[in-house]
Amino acid sequence: MQQLEKSTQLEKSTQDAGGVSSEDLTERIVKQNESKKPTIGKYVIACTIIATVSSTLLGYDMGIMSGALLFVKKDLKLSIFQQEFLVGSLSLVSVVGGGTAGRISDAVGRRKTMAIAAAIFFAGAVIMAFAPSFAILMVGRVLSGIAVGFALMIAPVYSAELAPEHVRGTLVSLSEIFINFGILLGYVISFAFESLPTHISWRLMVGFGALPAILLAAGVVVLPESPRWLVSQMRLAEAKHILIRAFCGNKEEAESRLQEIMETVGFTGINMDADPTAEEYEAARNRVRKQGEGVWRELLCPSPSVRRMLIVTFGMHFFHQACGIDATVYYSPVVFNEAGITSKLAVLGATVGVGFTKFMFIFVATFLLDRVGRRPLLLVSVSGLVICLTTVAAAFIALGLNSAEGDTIVSLNLNDTKKAGGAGPAITIIAICAYVASFSVGLGPITWVLTSEIFPLRIRAQAMGAAVVLNRIVGGTIALTFLSLSQAMTPAGVMFLFAGFTAVAIVFIYFMVPETKGKSLEELTKFFEGTAQNREEASATRQKLEVV
Repeated sequence: MQQLEKSTQLEKSTQDAGGVSSEDLTERIVKQNESKKPTIGKYVIACTIIATVSSTLLGYDMGIMSGALLFVKKDLKLSIFQQEFLVGSLSLVSVVGGGTAGRISDAVGRRKTMAIAAAIFFAGAVIMAFAPSFAILMVGRVLSGIAVGFALMIAPVYSAELAPEHVRGTLVSLSEIFINFGILLGYVISFAFESLPTHISWRLMVGFGALPAILLAAGVVVLPESPRWLVSQMRLAEAKHILIRAFCGNKEEAESRLQEIMETVGFTGINMDADPTAEEYEAARNRVRKQGEGVWRELLCPSPSVRRMLIVTFGMHFFHQACGIDATVYYSPVVFNEAGITSKLAVLGATVGVGFTKFMFIFVATFLLDRVGRRPLLLVSVSGLVICLTTVAAAFIALGLNSAEGDTIVSLNLNDTKKAGGAGPAITIIAICAYVASFSVGLGPITWVLTSEIFPLRIRAQAMGAAVVLNRIVGGTIALTFLSLSQAMTPAGVMFLFAGFTAVAIVFIYFMVPETKGKSLEELTKFFEGTAQNREEASATRQKLEVV
């Protein structure tokens, strides 16, 4: 915002001086804006990496359970329903964590919320590792699910609140990188313990989930608090100190950002070098209350601007899971077995290949997010998903897996499965690798980036919590019913269903999702709260000035 004001002043002074050509003026404006672009330092990168370690909790669980399921079902003699419940319950239980994490993080801070997530996930991993029965295993699974809900909400919110806008997309997308790293780690651990006795192998697999929790707990000790949360708690001096470090010692830029945060929270005309008095704080709180009487009331009875934010957020999170990504990750060993890969070692090896592909392509998104923008990557991503899902469905039909009778992917029998011939297995593996690559390059990370940056501070945490709830409900429902759906409507039918949902996502993204590249969180709030004409003018102005 200040860059635009300075550009306007430059234009006015130029006109007063006699005027110059529009080309020279544009060049001078661009050079001035580029010279003012804040740099990103090691401090912000380190803080973001530590915070996003929490996302590894979900990734590891997804990766490890896909491999451990092969051994757990044999050791504890699980039925089809118990397998589905074991896999899908974590996503559904994480609804509880995601729904409560927003309020908790607003009360105790982003940093302490991460510590709570680490402690709960550690307890869940230990209980699962020593579980003597399915019932005890589910107790640990429930605790892990709650921790995952906490982690999914807090990691992108913290990263978005600390990062400068010109690198916010890249840093927030680190959350998706760590989810994919966790998935790959889970696959590799499953592969490493595959040769151990059945009753030992899966316990070591799930027990290793305590390691990411320990790393997160250690990182939280040195992690600073979110400056935006500190402002909401009257701790302006601390917030200013953190922002100065975040902007590499640029005091002017830090004060400018602090001023924007203060205005969003409701503080006006306050000395930024000292914490506000109790009277000033109460006056600011009253101004915020007049804008919306309570956060949940604002979410449940939203204004037109908040309604637009919620439509974008809930739509993105629905399609994030409706494309079937969780089911594909959880059940990929089962799918590969039915595609003709008959040994456990080969099945887990192919699964590691999928995890590696998913992990590597997230770096493509990280590199392009703040260069190309959110919308182009999203449209390319979902288009690729439709093509890949359709290809997998066609491969299933070619392999004869389009029958709901007899052995399909609802039954894994490594001894009795007939080896498929021809190119069917290879096509299936390539299509699934391309599918996870398409997800990682766009829909996967950008969903979290968008929803962490479009909400104003006063409702950001709770709105992200609500988004996590929807995300986990959809993901959990799909994971919980995937095997049964495959039996009812055939494996190919399920893949065609996912492709249909993803095709609708193309239309939704094209017409509903705005470009957020290069805008500060406070500018995005004003963008949604303004009129349609003002939003178009602001977008056109920013594009003209090439402020990225």
